[in-house]
Amino acid sequence: MTVLNGHIHQLMQKVEGNVTFHTARSTAFPQPAPGTAPSPGPMKVESDQLRKFLGVARVDFKRGSEKLAITDTALNAG
Repeated sequence: MTVLNGHIHQLMQKVEGNVTFHTARSTAFPQPAPGTAPSPGPMKVESDQLRKFLGVARVDFKRGSEKLAITDTALNAG
């Protein structure tokens, strides 16, 4: 089973049992990587660096296949 989640504003992948969790970058208010910040809240990022912390995820699937191809792309990637 795969769970797709974009609301937490962090890029993260985790497996628990037979469940794979994928979260996506944010399109606004990026959060630090899980466990790296002293407290919750958006990262403070210089405006000229912001696009490398924001992004979108694309999910491709093929009918009849259990695997998903998930591609996370930062906004500065073009």
